[in-house]
Amino acid sequence: MRLALAGLNHRTAPVHIRERLAFSTEDVPAALQQLQSQGVREAIILSTCNRVEVAAAVDDASPASTLIDGLLYGQDQATAESIRPHLYLFEDAEAIRHLFRVAASLDSMIVGEPQILGQLKQAYAQARESGAIGSLLEPVLTRAFTVAKRIRTETEIGQSAVSVSYAAVELAREIFGSLNRKRVLIIGAGKMSESAGRHMLRNGSAELFVTNRTQERAEEMAVLFRGLAIPYDSFPARLPEIDIVIASSAAPGYILTREMMRRALEARRNQPMFLIDIAVPRNIEPDVNKLEHAFLYDMDDLQKLASRNMQRRLGVAEQAEAIVTEEVLRLQARLRAREVAPAIVGLQEQLEAVRRDMLDRFRPRLGELTAEQEQAVDALTRGIINKIAHGPISEMRRQAAEQMADDSRGSDLVMSAVRRMFRLGER
Repeated sequence: MRLALAGLNHRTAPVHIRERLAFSTEDVPAALQQLQSQGVREAIILSTCNRVEVAAAVDDASPASTLIDGLLYGQDQATAESIRPHLYLFEDAEAIRHLFRVAASLDSMIVGEPQILGQLKQAYAQARESGAIGSLLEPVLTRAFTVAKRIRTETEIGQSAVSVSYAAVELAREIFGSLNRKRVLIIGAGKMSESAGRHMLRNGSAELFVTNRTQERAEEMAVLFRGLAIPYDSFPARLPEIDIVIASSAAPGYILTREMMRRALEARRNQPMFLIDIAVPRNIEPDVNKLEHAFLYDMDDLQKLASRNMQRRLGVAEQAEAIVTEEVLRLQARLRAREVAPAIVGLQEQLEAVRRDMLDRFRPRLGELTAEQEQAVDALTRGIINKIAHGPISEMRRQAAEQMADDSRGSDLVMSAVRRMFRLGER
């Protein structure tokens, strides 16, 4: 039995291809059953917006391409042929490496993002509930989770903001030190401002206000944040209460001018204000940044910070890749040792059976022995058997270890020779 993995992701397939192959949560159990009916021993299906993959334990005699057929099951011929060029197929060590990299978010669109680990754990739980996790996938997946945790602990891969909305939070922290009890005003109801607002609340902001030219939309977003919608024409008067402004309105001109902000800062007795202008065209007059205690950042500023942090993450990723390589070799050694173990136990049992048989055969010739003589004979024969077994057992273990380095089939040949030599498995 060996490990194989097939699938596609954001690097190999555009979204219109990925969505054709995607599995809903409800579809996964039936798909797992279908794979098992095709001869797959164990399987897990990971389906997200950026990837669709199946990892499985397949018989040594079965082609790994069975997984690709399983992924394409139910597709018409034209669709299947359009998807096939985008698929990848990994086996053994490469499949383990891929799973470790996915769990650690090294294969994600945004390196270091934490969501993929949770998605993989959910896929694992669903596969277990379906009875599709067994003696091969269990240690591989549980080790993948451990590797992801180790990488997050030993590197800084998830420390810096790489999205524009979270970069805003990072800058706000630099200005205020803490976001606790800070009040946030969102002007406009776009997706980017919604994302930035969520990050602000998660990081300690006390209260969130929403204003929009369409009052109904402002009220809808305020409900999402458990905040308060305020009328669009009255928000300038509320500025002195606000610590952080996120502007994302579709208004054609500046809705916050330098003069408006000067008055607001005077009313705040020069307490700092952080302003994020993520509108295109911009909502806030750039000269606001010339006011003391006003800190204005636009989309370009945030994108530069996010890009800089992404480069830092990619540098850290090299450390993470080294950890993955180390962990792949370690797991391979464990799995290979597990494969060798039955042959070693079989050899020891076979030789012990020979020892007992020979003792029983020659016991009448030995006459009556004292307890000490019985112990001496037992120790002598055990010692002989251990000496005989030591060479083959050491060689099997050595070849298994060497296979981790060169991925040869040397240990398979050694175990096969040992089985034939000692007739292991024969009745």
